[in-house]
Amino acid sequence: MEKTNGMTMEHLRERAQWVRRETLKIHGIAPETRVASSLSDVEIFVALYYGNLLRFEPSNPLWPGRDRLIISKGHGSISLYPILADLGYFDRSELERVCREGSILGGIPDTMIPGYETINGSLGHGLGVACGMALALRRQGSDAHVFVLVGDGELYEGSVWEAVMFAAHHNLGNLTAIIDNNKICMLDLCSRVIDLQPLEQKFSAFNWHVDTIDGHDIEAVMQSLTGMKRNQGRPKVVIADTVKGKGVPSLEHDTLCHIKSLSQAEIAAALEELQ
Repeated sequence: MEKTNGMTMEHLRERAQWVRRETLKIHGIAPETRVASSLSDVEIFVALYYGNLLRFEPSNPLWPGRDRLIISKGHGSISLYPILADLGYFDRSELERVCREGSILGGIPDTMIPGYETINGSLGHGLGVACGMALALRRQGSDAHVFVLVGDGELYEGSVWEAVMFAAHHNLGNLTAIIDNNKICMLDLCSRVIDLQPLEQKFSAFNWHVDTIDGHDIEAVMQSLTGMKRNQGRPKVVIADTVKGKGVPSLEHDTLCHIKSLSQAEIAAALEELQ
């Protein structure tokens, strides 16, 4: 079985299931968290942090040589909390205090959390910030890579497409965008709000290198992101087809799952199924 960073693909899949369980436990502590959005991007985070794709140093989160991960869909990154705690960015006890007074972990993350590069509240800004970082790093002679996670509903924002044009104009080969293409925005299917398709042709028209994958196939995620990081010719985008609420049947494909909270009984049932 293929290995990466000492982990087999099976171990990475198991780690993804562990992250889902931990995310559900956090939601039980803080029902205001956006659990469905935080379950669709789990394999992406697992590949980046456990698959030897990101260069980082938990004891020195602002190490200049690190790769950058900008999480533009910040509300949907609660699933990153257990990963950062597991890797030593902060004490695991913080996971028991999410959204409570005095905690560094909120429903929408910000830069007080070690490992978060930017404030991630208002949608549509992450790709522009990532472009600025990528251009600055290149001018500094750094070989650091910039990844940015963007939600598909976030692509409605005009600032995203300004950043797409900027990246192509400056030929930012050290930039990779990842679209969490779960196909559901806040209140309905994206196809019924404003149809975003065909995404591949849109990015290709702006001279981005495009790859479309199953965002829950950890091997496909690893292969795509590894190739994108090595290809320095132009900006890249990975369109990761995902399921909002992945792992919780009552949330999967529910067009209102973005704004739904689970009861303690529903969380207990989901945790048992994920075992």
